[in-house]
Amino acid sequence: MNYLNLDVSNTADTAKALNILLADYHLYYQKLRNFHWNIVGENFFDLHAKFEELYNDAKLKIDEIAERMLTLRFQPESNFSNYLELSNLAESSSDLGDFKMVKTLLSDHKKIIDQMRKVVDSAEQNDDEGTIDLIGEYIRELEKTSWMLDAWILRVQEKQYS
Repeated sequence: MNYLNLDVSNTADTAKALNILLADYHLYYQKLRNFHWNIVGENFFDLHAKFEELYNDAKLKIDEIAERMLTLRFQPESNFSNYLELSNLAESSSDLGDFKMVKTLLSDHKKIIDQMRKVVDSAEQNDDEGTIDLIGEYIRELEKTSWMLDAWILRVQEKQYS
């Protein structure tokens, strides 16, 4: 790993954390596809489009995370059975209502952000600025998305009680 000037033993810890994040993103991506396909009701148009936007973003992040691992000279996990074992997330039913779908995503966001922070903590121990920069941007983006989804929930709750 001379071309990156990083300590291989410390980088191995970062790669482990990245593999868990990769697994999280694969389950998150599939959950978003599930919700995109199965959303019904008055919020169909808003959420159908939002879920598609989110799964397209997740697909790009999956590729970037795997490529970062390869840059660090580690092999990314690539089997769904391994993702199910590694991930902090669980699969979701296809018959959730719109409110429950968004609440589920917000719960997943918390878990994904927690895992991202673990990646950053590991990368900081090795002065791995490339990983820190990549994941730091992901944290900022997911925090903003979480804020927006939370605002949507507040709007829906407001409508229910008025």
